[in-house]
Amino acid sequence: MVKRIVLLAVVFLMCSTMGYGLEIAKITMPDTLKAAGSELALNGAGIRTKFMLKLYVGGLYLEQKSSDANSVINAEEPMAVRLHIISSLITSEKMEDATREGFENSLGGNIEPLKGEIEAFINIFKEQINENDIFDFIYIPGTGVEVYKNGAKASVVEGIDFKKALFGIWLCDKPAQKSLKEEMLGM
Repeated sequence: MVKRIVLLAVVFLMCSTMGYGLEIAKITMPDTLKAAGSELALNGAGIRTKFMLKLYVGGLYLEQKSSDANSVINAEEPMAVRLHIISSLITSEKMEDATREGFENSLGGNIEPLKGEIEAFINIFKEQINENDIFDFIYIPGTGVEVYKNGAKASVVEGIDFKKALFGIWLCDKPAQKSLKEEMLGM
């Protein structure tokens, strides 16, 4: 009888945690995101830290799981990055600065060909950023990167080259944070 109760308890716990996503720093990253008719699966997620401060939880969503950063960056298929802000210390100005630095690193310092697209993207951070804000950057082939803040579409930035540079912020050879890159790639 005791074995049966324990078995039922284990089954219940397993079922109750399935389908809800990955919990990191008390934030649940959903198992899937929708993108233009595609269902993207959570490839991996982790925490962006700086000076021991937890800033955001970042997740990478793909059609097919992958641990190959270059193939993800260069893929011409739907994919997304979700950022869930977990620190009240993130300001619009700090997010703009960090994003500019990320593009510099992603593009090896040569931002000039994408300067207009980068500025259009960074405009999303002009509004105040609050703890628990969620940013979704969803790439849709033929459309570009759809940018959402808290579920509301804020803009679209066109072009595969921009998409490569954006995803490179987290996945290039000089990423925002090496451990976050590895976690997003499911390593």
